[in-house]
Amino acid sequence: MTVDARHAIHTSGPAKTAWQRGRLLALGSVLAAALLVGHEFVPNRWGNLGSLVQSFLPWLGLAVPLGILAALLRRSALAVLAVLLPLAAWIWVFLPQLLPVEDAQGDLTVVQHNVSDTNTDVDGTAEVLLAAEPDVVTLTEVSEDVAAQYTEAFGEALPHHETQGTVGIWSRFPLEDVQAVDIRPEGVDATWDRCLRVVIQREGAAVTLFATHLPSVRFGTGGFETELRNAGALQLAEAVDAEQGDTVIVAGDLNAVLADDAIAPLTNLVTAPATGFEFTYPTVFPVAQIDHVLARGATVTETRALRRTGSDHLPVVAYVDTPWS
Repeated sequence: MTVDARHAIHTSGPAKTAWQRGRLLALGSVLAAALLVGHEFVPNRWGNLGSLVQSFLPWLGLAVPLGILAALLRRSALAVLAVLLPLAAWIWVFLPQLLPVEDAQGDLTVVQHNVSDTNTDVDGTAEVLLAAEPDVVTLTEVSEDVAAQYTEAFGEALPHHETQGTVGIWSRFPLEDVQAVDIRPEGVDATWDRCLRVVIQREGAAVTLFATHLPSVRFGTGGFETELRNAGALQLAEAVDAEQGDTVIVAGDLNAVLADDAIAPLTNLVTAPATGFEFTYPTVFPVAQIDHVLARGATVTETRALRRTGSDHLPVVAYVDTPWS
């Protein structure tokens, strides 16, 4: 044996065991578990990192299969064991959403859809929405001309309709007390008009409905830029909170997941179904549910996504149990 060979053996040291390898992989699993359980403690002061984590929270579950694969490649027992932490954390956080939905559809069916201002297939889109047999349809990103086309396409199924700016409501029941709601963030041009309030009347009972479209979020130089959306959500929350009616429904493209604490002023006022993963955006590969039907003084028993239209969002149908029942 040469001197160089003996030196190499001496300096290499004893081989690491399966419990010594993969410490960085194990640390990654611990971090994923910590984010899942403690996501509300992630601050927004650095590029709205908290909102970013909460927006894609379910996808942290990918740390489990990826961690197992990496641990096997590294032949690390430590990393395999550590993967149990994000697995347990994911189950703890999302188990309620995995439970079966009770067969209680409610007495009011609401369909919400961001139809996209580039979607030219009005008839095809209307066909998908009407297949859910809605009592009410709320649409966002509809111009005045396109709104008239949807009115024609919905026909006698939804004879009552109101529009405001780029949002519209079509209903089986009469719509009363129609009001525009200003949710414009400070500094946004007055032509930005994205919220409509109506009262739905049926058999003497009333439900107040807000159809809305909050500002979009972007990735920019400031990180996850949500300031305009957050400001719009705050103004919408103030309008909902001021509403005197016992039953209120909020339907629209909120450009936010409900887990995002940045829109808590709104979500603290309303409730949503506790089950299901109904990702709605983008249609190419949906990764987040940003289209919602929420309620106060009523129960949204189930929300599910409908099949694809010409939009970059999937429509959602919600079954609402109102005081009417």
